[in-house]
Amino acid sequence: MLNIRPSAYLRNNYNEVSEFCHANMQPMFITKNGHGDLAVMSIAAYEKFCGRYELYHLIDESLESEKAGDFMDYDEFIAGLRKELA
Repeated sequence: MLNIRPSAYLRNNYNEVSEFCHANMQPMFITKNGHGDLAVMSIAAYEKFCGRYELYHLIDESLESEKAGDFMDYDEFIAGLRKELA
């Protein structure tokens, strides 16, 4: 469930906002003049979000590479890896 608060709430209740974001690992959305303005989240939640984004990006690159035929089979990969390690 989205947690939406006006900007005055952030200004007047910073500690509560911080506790909510850390405890729930969810962002709190801040409005300004009745319109969405900010998403506030803990550093841990942000790092988790960035990690997921990076993973999805790598998966997407891998799928595009596979569609283009740019891949090698397992035996070829292992042989190249062993050559590099030797």
